Amino acid sequence: MADRLPTGAALIGPSEIERCARRLRDAYEALVPIPALRAEFPGAQLSDAYAIQDRNTQHWLGSGRVAVGAKIGLTAKVVQRQLGVDQPDFGILFADMEVPDGGTVGAGRLIQPKVEGEIAFVLESTPNAERMTTAELLGCVAYALPALEIVDSRIANWDIGIFDTVADNASSGLFVLGTHPVALDAIDLRLCGMVLEKNGEPASFGAGAACLDNPLHALRWLTRTMAEIGRPLVAGDIILSGALGPMVPVQAGDYVAMRINGVGDVHVRFAPETNEGTANG
Repeated sequence: MADRLPTGAALIGPSEIERCARRLRDAYEALVPIPALRAEFPGAQLSDAYAIQDRNTQHWLGSGRVAVGAKIGLTAKVVQRQLGVDQPDFGILFADMEVPDGGTVGAGRLIQPKVEGEIAFVLESTPNAERMTTAELLGCVAYALPALEIVDSRIANWDIGIFDTVADNASSGLFVLGTHPVALDAIDLRLCGMVLEKNGEPASFGAGAACLDNPLHALRWLTRTMAEIGRPLVAGDIILSGALGPMVPVQAGDYVAMRINGVGDVHVRFAPETNEGTANG
C-alpha cells in the first residue's frame, strides 16, 4: 500500500515499520500511550507513516477485525497548517469501533478521548475515480447520517505531528452514527450548522464549510486517494467526512449530544470510572 502513495518513496526499512506498528498495537491493547514516533525518524516520508498504518491494518484484518469504511482527518485548513501539510489524511474504520446511538463507551476503553461532530456518508455504489465529477460522487452516496467521531491517540499527551497521527490510524478511536438516513438533496452540505453539547452545555459549533469548504470535497479527495493506493471505496462503506467544529475532550461520566441542521442528532455516554466494560451493542 505505502509504496503506491503519492507522498515520496519510503525511507524507513521493513523492520522499523514493523517495530513502530507493534508499539502502536501494544499501546492500543494495553491502553498505555507511548512517546511520539516522529523524533526517531526526522527524514521520514508520509508514505512511511502510511506503511506503519497499513501494517497494523493488515494485522487486524488477519486477526478477524472487519473493515467497514474510512475516516478523513485534517480537513480544517488551520490544522493542516499546524501540522505542516496541505491535504487531509485517512484511517480505516472497523466494525468493532462503532458504538450505537445513545450507547455507552465503557470506562477504560480509550486512553485520551476527544469528540468531533461530523457528517457520515454511506455509499450505494463504488465511485469511478476516473470520471470523478460532482454528479458521479452524488450518485454513489446512498444517504448521510449525523456522526460523532471519538478520536483517541496512542501518543502521550496528544503530542502529535502528521507522522504520528497517520501511523496511528489517523488517531482513530470509536464512532457513533445516527439512525435516520437523509438524502443528499435534502441537505445543504456546506451551510448546515452543527452544535455539540457536553453534559447539556454547548461545547463546539461549526458548519459544513469547515470541512474542506464542503464535506463532499473531503469525500472526493478520499475517493481518489483510495483508488490510487489500490483500495477503492465500495458499496456499503461508511465514510466519516471530517470535523465540522473543534474537537472536545471528554472523560468518564460525560454525556455528549450533537445535532446538525437538516441531518439529525446523535448521542453517546461515557461510563463512570467505577463501571467497566466495553461499549454497549
